[in-house]
Amino acid sequence: MIKKITLTSFAALSLLLISAQAEGMKCPSGKCTMKQGSKIMKKQRMSSPFLIKRGLPHMTKMVMKNWDDAQLALTDTQKTKLIEVRKNTMTSLKSIKPKVALLTKEIIVGSKENEDVSKVLFAKVEKLATLKSKATIIQLKCMENTKHILTAKQTAYLLTKKRMMHKLKTN
Repeated sequence: MIKKITLTSFAALSLLLISAQAEGMKCPSGKCTMKQGSKIMKKQRMSSPFLIKRGLPHMTKMVMKNWDDAQLALTDTQKTKLIEVRKNTMTSLKSIKPKVALLTKEIIVGSKENEDVSKVLFAKVEKLATLKSKATIIQLKCMENTKHILTAKQTAYLLTKKRMMHKLKTN
């Protein structure tokens, strides 16, 4: 019961933040100097199917970006296993992501149209929380499976490279 309340509360808070963004928190002048890339990133975070939008690495995505990196040095066996993990993960998420996007949109629209919060919106928020929870569990399992395939040195290399890329983006 407490877990369900926590998930519902988290989802409701997320939706409040999303609806504020959807309202278009614009610069006072109406023209922001924000880079196009950061606009795209915000949009992607809004439609993210995960509960935790920042901080958890997308391991197979990082592996794919560094597939032929000599320092990562993936073996053929590792590549075969990693492709399978990625395929299974993406297949599992493929059915969840559109449902999350649709529910998010319905909740935002419903809140603007004064839908009955306790009857309609709460049920949608609970459903959204359940879907995002499933997606996050899929992501965590993907991370675990990927780490079991990679050596400790390979995992450390990927995570270090990710941190370095993040520092470059923030500077």
